[in-house]
Amino acid sequence: MASFDPLLDKDGVRLTVDDALATVTLTNPAKRNAQSPALWRALAEAGQSLPGTVRVVVLRAEGKSFSAGLDRQAFTPEGFDGEPSFIDLARGSDAELDAAIAGYQEGFTWWRRSDIVSIAAVQGHAIGAGFQLALACDLRVVADDVQFAMRETSLGLVPDLTGTHPLVGLVGYARALEICATGRFVLAEEAERTGLANLAVPVDQLDGAVRDLAGALLAAPRDALIETKALLQGAVDRTYADQRVAERAAQGRRLRDLAGLSD
Repeated sequence: MASFDPLLDKDGVRLTVDDALATVTLTNPAKRNAQSPALWRALAEAGQSLPGTVRVVVLRAEGKSFSAGLDRQAFTPEGFDGEPSFIDLARGSDAELDAAIAGYQEGFTWWRRSDIVSIAAVQGHAIGAGFQLALACDLRVVADDVQFAMRETSLGLVPDLTGTHPLVGLVGYARALEICATGRFVLAEEAERTGLANLAVPVDQLDGAVRDLAGALLAAPRDALIETKALLQGAVDRTYADQRVAERAAQGRRLRDLAGLSD
């Protein structure tokens, strides 16, 4: 992907920008891009650092695995240096515990902003927090060696990094429950068949397929794409009649804009 000077390069996350295309790369392949609170803060900072020119964001990872999930150090009594351990969090008040988890989630929320389209390029393991990070994006292109798994339930926890809502939306309640409850692997064929992945390709074609998809998205007029994304995002929570109203309002804005009559 892009080889420009990074706007951000810290804690296992690098952000580069080439005009309308931003690339966020996980950069710790030696640890299979295991995740930590520091990485989550860097992901949030990457979102805050995006220039206004950016229309498409690609999320990719160095090495053979996208992300093997939460760094096992999190499960030790001492946790990460300078971070509250799980035990420390559990001993805090409800408000403190809620605020801590909300802070962790910030790295996962901005990918669905209406002014950008995000694409996750996923190879190898995408487990737990890694699976949820892929789910945070609008679209997913996977390599044929991908292995998704939601292991939180097996560890006595729940997926809390914003992954449950998109997972149910993509594959339905029953399949989402079964995937989370069993912690089993979801491979490329099933991911593509069930809508979890938009496209599955050989691993050596992953970057090229993502580049082609990003190019197709960038070819669409920006304002029309923003309105369309907002329409589709809101459709789940609207009635059919309300969606018709939303379509009319959005089209009215587009027509006035194209006619040079918008504010």
